[in-house]
Amino acid sequence: MFDDDHLVSLAGLVPVMGLAEQTGLCGLLSEKVRIGQPRITSGSANPAPKLATLIAGMCTGADSIDDIDVLRAGGMKTLLGGVYAPSTVGTLLREFGFGHARQLESVLRGHLAALCQRVDLLPGADVRAFVDIDSLLRPVYGQAKQGASFGYSKVAGRQVLRKGLSPLVTTISTDLAAPVIAGMRLRAGKAGSGKGAARMIAQAIVTARAAGVTGQILVRADSAYASTSVVGACARAGAYFSLVLPKNTAVTAAIAAIPDTAWTAVRYPGAVIDPDTGAWISDAEVAETTYTAFASSRRPVTARLIVRRVKDARYPDALFPVWRYHPFFTNSTEPVADADITHRRHAIIETVFADLIDGPLAHMPSGHFGANSAWVLCAALAHNLLRATGVIAGKRHAVARGATLRRTIVAVPARLARPQRKPILHLPRHWPWANAWLRLWDNVIGHPQPATT
Repeated sequence: MFDDDHLVSLAGLVPVMGLAEQTGLCGLLSEKVRIGQPRITSGSANPAPKLATLIAGMCTGADSIDDIDVLRAGGMKTLLGGVYAPSTVGTLLREFGFGHARQLESVLRGHLAALCQRVDLLPGADVRAFVDIDSLLRPVYGQAKQGASFGYSKVAGRQVLRKGLSPLVTTISTDLAAPVIAGMRLRAGKAGSGKGAARMIAQAIVTARAAGVTGQILVRADSAYASTSVVGACARAGAYFSLVLPKNTAVTAAIAAIPDTAWTAVRYPGAVIDPDTGAWISDAEVAETTYTAFASSRRPVTARLIVRRVKDARYPDALFPVWRYHPFFTNSTEPVADADITHRRHAIIETVFADLIDGPLAHMPSGHFGANSAWVLCAALAHNLLRATGVIAGKRHAVARGATLRRTIVAVPARLARPQRKPILHLPRHWPWANAWLRLWDNVIGHPQPATT
């Protein structure tokens, strides 16, 4: 029977939300989120604790507004305090407009900086850091979704036309750290991938500096973001860029002009080392040349064109090799082979997308565009909070996926007891990740440890 008021299904939320409190999340929400002319007066009251309730729910894996009701089950409401009903949170989200979403963006940037001060979230940032930008299309269904329109999404390697909404995301990572979200903005599904990219990159670089990045910053993106505005934003901020170039006639001519002696084999799946020369015998080679991009614009840019060519698997028995070429444009100073590897690691942003899709962005919950804009930004806040939680828990949790952190750290069952009116959590014996959980508890809550029975 469902009749116990003292059972807790998500004991890990206590240190997670304790970390949020220590890094000033509620304070930032109270300071920056203002709804001046609400449609429903009660809907705009106390936005900070309502949004904190939503973020806590997202840390448990909530992908709809109704899912946050799990925070009121059993002893959870007693344990957390100040938990709001889903209907109340939904009313608040529907009050959000464009300006309110920008307020939440400011909260996201400020909270990331606070997290980095509290936790070593970006180790290696004194050497170099990476700002990656990309967009994804989240499909929606029905006629009631504001802003929903048809855009292209890649499914199983094919471009598919789907109806949806398109968040644009910037992340910050290092050679040693998993990516955190620096900015997120919801757009219509038909919006071009590069729309608003230069401004978001500039903001992401400022956020990276505020988060303690003192080393060189490299901005990585695919061909949709290869524009003079993006390159200019990188130059003004003192950052390097590494951008895929679309293969037009000028790029194709530049690739064709590279001499055969300039190509160097690189390590690639299936590559082996020649025992006599020590060089790689590989189906992939890289070379570079100097190239002037955007030559027809008022602001042409001259930098390195690095090209990776791979043998086309469709023609394994061809008399002469048939190559596929993958060019990117960069002003970094790395050796050509290292620059190619660094650029290909831009794909790390896809791990963030996978985390979001496996959690809060499984679907867009509201018919109101403003509500969905607030939803994706709260999802970004929850992602960064879980990332910091994993770093404190240590070892493999520092780079674990959000789903893993929810399963091993957050979704810990417990029984809430109050001997002598002092709350104690009784946790399950032989919990496989007890050491990591207690490490998090000690760091955030402090001693004494919760009882384990």
